[in-house]
Amino acid sequence: MRAFVTGGTGFIGGRLVAKLRDRGDEVVALVRSPEKAAALRDQGCTLVQGDLGDKERLKSAMEGCDGVFHVAAIYKVGLPKSERQVMLDANIAGTANVLDAAVEAGVSRILYVSTGNVFGDTHGKVVDESYHRDEAEGFMSTYDEAKYRAHELALERIAQGAPIVIVQPGGVYGPGDHSELGNTIEMTRKGRLPMIPFADMRMSFVYVDDVADGIILAFDRGQLGESYILAGERATMKDLVQTTARVVGHREPKREMPTAVLRASAPLGSVIGPLMGMPPNFRELISVSDGVSYWMTDEKARRELGFLPRGLDKGLRDTLAGHLAEPAPA
Repeated sequence: MRAFVTGGTGFIGGRLVAKLRDRGDEVVALVRSPEKAAALRDQGCTLVQGDLGDKERLKSAMEGCDGVFHVAAIYKVGLPKSERQVMLDANIAGTANVLDAAVEAGVSRILYVSTGNVFGDTHGKVVDESYHRDEAEGFMSTYDEAKYRAHELALERIAQGAPIVIVQPGGVYGPGDHSELGNTIEMTRKGRLPMIPFADMRMSFVYVDDVADGIILAFDRGQLGESYILAGERATMKDLVQTTARVVGHREPKREMPTAVLRASAPLGSVIGPLMGMPPNFRELISVSDGVSYWMTDEKARRELGFLPRGLDKGLRDTLAGHLAEPAPA
């Protein structure tokens, strides 16, 4: 197969490209800067310089491809207002350009990587692909809104006959993760997390390599027009932190960080956020984290695709494997 991939230099996309190449697929990768895509070139990928805003460039690069994998997205929470429009444009208009270019190029199968975040706060419910959020509740972050709008756009294209399969990962973690989730794991590994932030936040944690496997399974076996949740073990942020501490041999943190402290610090977020390993917009960070549920079931993907993600303990051990030989902090 000849596959066109966006986001191939990213956290999930990098794993996807490696797995496609391992099974012998040709990969055409869209990259903003070829100089920063040496790893893709070393794997034998064909690099196409461009971005999601150039539809004609996308269409030209996709011609002759058997499949398109749209993985690229901007993922940030706690985003300052000055960066809001950039995220909206990349995640919404960029998705429209990729999907429309693929259709116009005659690509027979398109895999769009959405997110379980489009469900919003599930309020403690475990939801499946049929769940629809109440838009009247509003959006918790710019990312939340951007990915929701992009997902709806993909559904519109499906209704118009586009050959799209959608996957919706849960809370993705693993080696090389630079998100807030990855930062929490890293701070715990280093013994620098005396209190657990947002301890009651509920997520469906899924290891990054399992997501990449699920993407390929959905492309190979998924029904056109269908969505597949790629989740994993349902747990809380407290579970994540304490399991991480246990894996690396630290004392499990017991104290929970009072959200009131972060709320009071919100006006100074741009100053103290970087010092605390947090983003500058505390208000948005609190909105997406404080008592929020992102619980979903991947039963459909297990049943129809053969998706088998590892549990949280195993996933964290695999994430931290490269650090286990390091001496514990004093």
